[in-house]
Amino acid sequence: MTNFIKSVDERTNLAGTNRLELLLFSLGNDSETGREEIFGINVFKVREVMSIPEITQAPDMPAAVEGMISLRGQLIPVVNLAKFCDMSITEPPEIMIVTEYNNMMQGYMVHSVDTILRLDWNVVKTPPEMLSEQMGGVVTAVTELEDGRIVMIMDVEKVLADTTQDSSKDSWFNDVQAADKQDVTIFFADDSLVARKQITRTLDHMGFTHVSANNGLEAWQKLKSIAERAEVTEQPVSNFIQLILTDVEMPEMDGFVLTKKIKADHRFDGIPVVMHSSLSADSNQNLGKNVGANDYVPKFDPTNLSETLEKNLEIASANQQKRLENK
Repeated sequence: MTNFIKSVDERTNLAGTNRLELLLFSLGNDSETGREEIFGINVFKVREVMSIPEITQAPDMPAAVEGMISLRGQLIPVVNLAKFCDMSITEPPEIMIVTEYNNMMQGYMVHSVDTILRLDWNVVKTPPEMLSEQMGGVVTAVTELEDGRIVMIMDVEKVLADTTQDSSKDSWFNDVQAADKQDVTIFFADDSLVARKQITRTLDHMGFTHVSANNGLEAWQKLKSIAERAEVTEQPVSNFIQLILTDVEMPEMDGFVLTKKIKADHRFDGIPVVMHSSLSADSNQNLGKNVGANDYVPKFDPTNLSETLEKNLEIASANQQKRLENK
């Protein structure tokens, strides 16, 4: 079944096209509703699909974590997604999807794997609040198949935060230093509620003002509005925002397309764009650079994020000073 997932290198041409590929999978039939719930995960995050191997029990693990497995010498946690979503499923899980994101590997126990679906991000929508709450916050986006079935796209940050990390602890942010320059406004876009809270806490610790958007399309609309306001007041956009931080995977418009649009609009010249994503492989970072991103930082390490922001702000400030001196 490992051949079911093609090489990530074959998918690099999707970057900047506002398209993605989802691996569709089922957790089985819900005994309460009788429905088979269909989920999706970005193929870029999938490393392997295999039968469930022998799992070693581990103490003090969250309820949804069945234990650990050794995969080619690496110990990885195995999450029962039906348990995580608090669903009463009639069939036992039979397949494990091995994923890699946030520089970590995890195994997800599911009932079955369906197919790979290629679609446009503009047909991927933010889920209704009721659905998001019903699924324990694990659904970050939804899309509809041609046969009318709804695919729920997993919020991997939520799963990771609840099973292997605890980003709610203050100690996570202890090493985030207050910035030397406080009069900075950061614009950031991320569809994950967990990620937005993490970013907000990091920026608050740094002493930065921040403005946010829940997806790429909303971000672009807000950014254009800021640029128009700057034009009316005859000021540069950099007087309003000094850096843009964007996720990659977002409904309606992904971070690759958002970055391309920003870089193609000269009103945003001199404002660095930093991509912030759980797609942390080198190939993904290269894709970000190819569409014009100034930097790429894997999720989620608040210290690494704060240092990356400071570095790019310093570079932008130095470049602006050189332009003023050369006038």
